[in-house]
Amino acid sequence: MTRNFLLSSGFSLFTSVAVALGQAGPASAAPVNAGQGSPVSYASVTQLNGLLAQLEAVSKNTQSDLVRLRIERWKADGSYKKQELSNVDSIQRNLQEALPEMIAQLRNAPENLPATFKLYQNLDALYDVLGSVAEGAGAFGPKDDLQALSNDLSQFEGTRKQLAQRIENLSSAKEAEIARLRTDLKAAQAMVAAEPPKKIVVDDTEPPKKPVKKKTAKKPASPDATKAGSGQAPVQQQNPNKPQ
Repeated sequence: MTRNFLLSSGFSLFTSVAVALGQAGPASAAPVNAGQGSPVSYASVTQLNGLLAQLEAVSKNTQSDLVRLRIERWKADGSYKKQELSNVDSIQRNLQEALPEMIAQLRNAPENLPATFKLYQNLDALYDVLGSVAEGAGAFGPKDDLQALSNDLSQFEGTRKQLAQRIENLSSAKEAEIARLRTDLKAAQAMVAAEPPKKIVVDDTEPPKKPVKKKTAKKPASPDATKAGSGQAPVQQQNPNKPQ
């Protein structure tokens, strides 16, 4: 069975679904998702670390088993052997380069759904192509090669199922968190609507201006009035013509 191994293809569908589910993770006292700021539970991190360690072990075993294959000695036509050699080369590159990078990304963000979907999709592609090589080994190669690759396939399948279950659990937890946040938002909006708005009265009228009183100039006092005011009697002028 011939298959095209396109491990470098994008995962836009899975990423868009994960983004639609929201980025809020379940709250617990534990590490924090990189780039998300949401805490991750200790149980979740422990589960992920065990899953990734298992995946790294099966990756190492698979690489060793692929190196021992002698596809050029298979009793098959040249085009088939060429295709299977290409598949083996693609699997080796993926296990040595792409897979470690995905594992590192997931360790940095344990509950990041796009990164989790990306790893799951990669395992799915690996399983399909490794299955094609195992079929060829069973049909045209020694039984030992078939047994070794069958064991690798079984471990990949077990890890893939665990990852699928984790994706389902994370999705459910994030949906529950989104529902809780929506409920809290509605309650807050109801509280705001129930409170009557405070009226603020702004008096922008200018006070009336007081009329300006005009100052009246005082008349100068006469000399007689000045003397009278000082208590002195006015001096009478004598008539020089009047006899004394």
